[in-house]
This record gives sequence, structure tokens and C-alpha cells, in this order.
Amino acid sequence: MADIQRRKTVTVKIGQVRVGWEVPVVVQSMTNTDTADIPGTIEQVASLALAGSEIVRVTVNNEDAAAAVPHIVEGLDKRGIRVPIVGDFHYNGHILLKKYPAAARALAKYRINPGNVSIGRKDDDNFRTMVECAVENDKPVRIGVNWGSLDQALLTRMMDENNRRPDPLPARDVMMEAMITSALDSAKAAEQYGLGHDKIILSAKVSGVRDLIDVYTSLAARCDYPLHLGLTEAGMGAKGLIASTAGLAPLLLNGIGDTIRVSLTPKPGGDRTEEVQAAQQILQSLQIRSFMPQVTSCPGCGRTTSTYFQELAEQIQTYLRTSMPEWRKKYPGVEELKLAVMGCVVNGPGESKHANLGISLPGTFEEPKAPVYVDGKLYTTLRGDTIVAEFKQILDNYVQSHYGHGAQRKELVGTH
Repeated sequence: MADIQRRKTVTVKIGQVRVGWEVPVVVQSMTNTDTADIPGTIEQVASLALAGSEIVRVTVNNEDAAAAVPHIVEGLDKRGIRVPIVGDFHYNGHILLKKYPAAARALAKYRINPGNVSIGRKDDDNFRTMVECAVENDKPVRIGVNWGSLDQALLTRMMDENNRRPDPLPARDVMMEAMITSALDSAKAAEQYGLGHDKIILSAKVSGVRDLIDVYTSLAARCDYPLHLGLTEAGMGAKGLIASTAGLAPLLLNGIGDTIRVSLTPKPGGDRTEEVQAAQQILQSLQIRSFMPQVTSCPGCGRTTSTYFQELAEQIQTYLRTSMPEWRKKYPGVEELKLAVMGCVVNGPGESKHANLGISLPGTFEEPKAPVYVDGKLYTTLRGDTIVAEFKQILDNYVQSHYGHGAQRKELVGTH
């Protein structure tokens, strides 16, 4: 993994998960079910956890949702799923946490948005009540500022002060500073109300890439709280993936960020786990963490008019993802495995040699054979209609022989 000097922070414990500079960057996600739908929410949380989400946030917006939380946690526990569940509160969190103490106990962390509680106003009883519930139940809190719901009283005051300056700053800079001030002032108030310094995580989410980089760079320089990174409302498909990667990568490479979420808008009925896979892939592409074997495959060109190598690459990628839940338990370290599925002789053999396991399929007008390389050496050559099945068998043999407790780097079982 890349040698990145992480920004030093305190370490916050969220259930069985730790967040902070002493531990790897944590991946989290959020459900989009109605939390009052207990079976549906349990199913989605389980799916997210199985995909690799290490923390899952649920909306707690009304009494039905609050009443459902303990049953959701209990249902997950019965299925052997211990992922921490975080309650996302806005406007009425102080009421729900007091009225439903079982929910306050069952949640592993509370998320408070300073812009949607009373912090910073004459009477901050709502904010104080939520913090005191966290103290009473020994729970950490994420103070999550979002520029879509920034404390308007604070922003107005800072804009007015800026306008009185002889050299006013651009409005965008004032907005960024207001977000940082909101986060830091709220954290200070939370500590004054009894919340431990090591019980606080901060976030300052925006939807612009440059804004995200700037606000977190400044926030990181002014505190030692762990930071949750994410581009809020990142969008759908390629736009959401590219914008999130562009925003998170510079921060992570500079050692900023202790937990991340990729907030993708799913297609109607789409798979919510896509955002987990995206977050994992960002971290793995940056060589910060490994989650599953990586497949190098070429884009194709006039030499690869057949779609065979594309189909094989897709099948292998799917096979890896479906195998990983079991492999992760049986074969520690398998997530470091590197594969190559290439489509012709130009770069095929070279890329295959750089991988642990690689195959170079025949391109257009090339001899119909597929050399397979294992740890840089030619292992066998496959032909005919059984290439996919044979390559999967070689992959299985490699995983079994090279990973796991007491695995020996022995010769693969197969036909040379």
C-alpha cells in the first residue's frame, strides 16, 4: 500500500469500528429505505455490509423510524451482522432521542446537522439535548455541516462582517469559512456539554469538487478531530463517480480523511451497494486499502473485433465479487491478488506477466490460443471452447495454494 502520511487525529470508536489516523480509512454508506420498514431496512443494511460497508447510516426522521431502530439492530444481530448503525437526525432529533431511549441506546453514533438544530441561536436546548443523550449513552457524534443546510444566521452574520471589511472576501470564501466555523463552534459547544473530545467526528460537505478540497484542507489544518469525507449529492452514474473521485483523491493522498462515503444517486430500483464498491475502488486505486482482487483489462481496438475478451473480463470480475465474501474468510490477503485479461499480443503478454495471474486472448487474425501467465512465467496455453472454465479453475487453484492460513507457494494443479 502507498506510504501516505495520514493527518494525526484522535481515534473515535463507533461500535466495534474505530475511526482515526491510527486505523485504515473506513468505508461507510447510507440506506434509502423507509426506516420504519424493518424487514426492508434490515435487508438493505445486510446487503451494504456484505458489500463491505463498515458503517451504515439510517434516517431517523419520525417516531415510526425511531421505534424501528432497536428492532433493526436486533434483526441484524440475529443474522450475525455487527455493522454499526448510525442515526441521521434533522430538526427533531432532540425529541426522538428522548422519547425513544431504546433507539438512543441501539444506535452506534448520532449524526447532528448544526444547520438544522438550535446551535448558534439564543436557545440551543435542542442541540444540547442531543449531545446530552450521546453522553448518557456513551455514543459518539458526527457533527455534519452541509452547505445546503448551513446555519443561515451564522452565514448572514459573517457575510455582514465581510461586507464591512475594507477588502471584502469573495462570497464563496465566506461560505467556506462559515462551514468551518459552524463545525468547530459546534464541536466546542458539544465538549462544553460533556461530550468527550474523542467522541466527535466532523464533516463539511459540499457538492463542488474544488470547494470540497478547499474546505477540508482548511478544516484539517485547524483541528484534530477525525474527518468524514464525501461529496454531497454527487449525482448519478459517471458524473457522480468521476466528481467523487476527483474530490476525494487529492485529500486522501494528502493524508486528509478518516472515513468516506460516495453519495451516488442510484437509478430507479438500482443497487445501493454501488456506492460501497465505488468508495472501495477509490481507496484501492490510490493504494490506500485493498478490498478485492483487481483486474487489468484492455479497452479493445481494431485488433480485438471479437467481444470474447470483454466477456471473459466481465465474467472474471463478477466471479471475484461473488467469491470474495467466502474468500475473505478463508484466504486472508487474497484482496491483494492482481489479474490481467487482455485481448491481443500487443500488450497482452506483458500485462499478464506483471500480474499474479494473466491471460492474453487471441486478437483478430491471431493464432487461436490464449497463453496464461502465473507470477510472470508462462504456465499453460488454453485453446478451444473451455477457456473460461479452465481459467477459473486456474484462478481457484492459485487462490487456494497462495493464500490462507499456512498456505504454501506450491505448484498449481493443472495441465501444462
